[in-house]
Amino acid sequence: MKIAFIGAGSVEFTQGLLADLVDLPGLGEFEVALHDIHPERLETAEAAARVIAAGRPVTISSSLGLRRALEGADFAINMIQVGMIDATRVDFEVPARYGLRQTIADTIGVGGIFRALRTFPALDLIGRAMAEVCPDAWLLNYTNPMAMNVWYLAAATPVRNVVGLCHSIYWTAHDLSELVGVPYEEVSYLAAGVNHQSWMLRFEHRGESLYPRLDEAVARDPELARRVRVDMYRRLGFYPTETSEHSSEYVPWYLCHEDEIERLRIPVGAYLAISEENVRQYEATRDALRAGRPITVEGTMEYAPQIIHSIVTGAPRVVYGNVPNTGLIGNLPTGAVVEVPCTVDALGVRPMAVGDLPPQCAALNRAYVNVNELTVRAAVEGRRDHVRHAMMADPNTAASLTGGQIDALCDDLLAAHAGLLPESLR
Repeated sequence: MKIAFIGAGSVEFTQGLLADLVDLPGLGEFEVALHDIHPERLETAEAAARVIAAGRPVTISSSLGLRRALEGADFAINMIQVGMIDATRVDFEVPARYGLRQTIADTIGVGGIFRALRTFPALDLIGRAMAEVCPDAWLLNYTNPMAMNVWYLAAATPVRNVVGLCHSIYWTAHDLSELVGVPYEEVSYLAAGVNHQSWMLRFEHRGESLYPRLDEAVARDPELARRVRVDMYRRLGFYPTETSEHSSEYVPWYLCHEDEIERLRIPVGAYLAISEENVRQYEATRDALRAGRPITVEGTMEYAPQIIHSIVTGAPRVVYGNVPNTGLIGNLPTGAVVEVPCTVDALGVRPMAVGDLPPQCAALNRAYVNVNELTVRAAVEGRRDHVRHAMMADPNTAASLTGGQIDALCDDLLAAHAGLLPESLR
């Protein structure tokens, strides 16, 4: 078995996934092929991987060449970030000049739109390479914006098997279990929607809903009500599966109101600080490895190692995946990428139909889907005007800026990111 890590220079993520893989029983001997376009980061990732795999039946290789890393692979894990922290700064600083606030800027919104557009050319390369050198491999995507990237991979590249993976539903269930005082292992839950805006449709213990206990916990602690996702839950009736920082920028009610930012303690621009900390962590790992000092590596509880284990060993699991909507959620558009439970075993990843979402939840998801569709169409059809249309459709952008401001911001960002965008949009 061969697993290609694409974007292995995301060193901390590479370490965590590999730590999970080497601890899973029944995989036997396997190869991990690391790929990145940044030589120093690739060197650091390889050094870390050799430390983690020491004494295990794992072969580590690395290559600056994508096709070489993918050749003969059974699985490819995609975790690239095109443009790195410099592009992220542009995504925040240019919109901020217009008064547009963002928190994470990696899913929808102006930041998500342009992160997608600069990622699509890399996805083209990955898709073509996989079709030629490992056509039956599973592509396990972690790169954000998750829904746009999986939609583009399915619509515009020859990849056969692709699923997008995110830990937000698992950690939501885990943290809610702690909040209501029930062991996670005893909780049953069902969630569905779109990535970073799914909903806990059922949250139960021995057949009994745990939502009343959640209501009691919120009533006991006034500080809980000062979280965006709790505010959304109280208004919509279903708990959102992504953090308050993320959730605040997918709707029009929060970031353009100073009093709401204060009331709900919304950290505007949070991802800039997160990105800078990620760089510091990478540098600390690089320096420790060069000096021969030990590094601390923890498992991730991520889905990719679990999927690989289930496909290789046949051990069945249920995970949450992001896949095109083929009747899986009845009141969201066909073809849109949705987040649903999936069965995984030796036959692969098979998404489950969940029926219709509550109408208020589906309504918010459709606004999110509109941004995704227009962004993918902009790239596939070479329509620069659809980039602007996607920004106009985005709830937070539309609530914050006039049409003229959106036009000007779109032009500024198309110019700022020009070297990274699809040729047809430059």
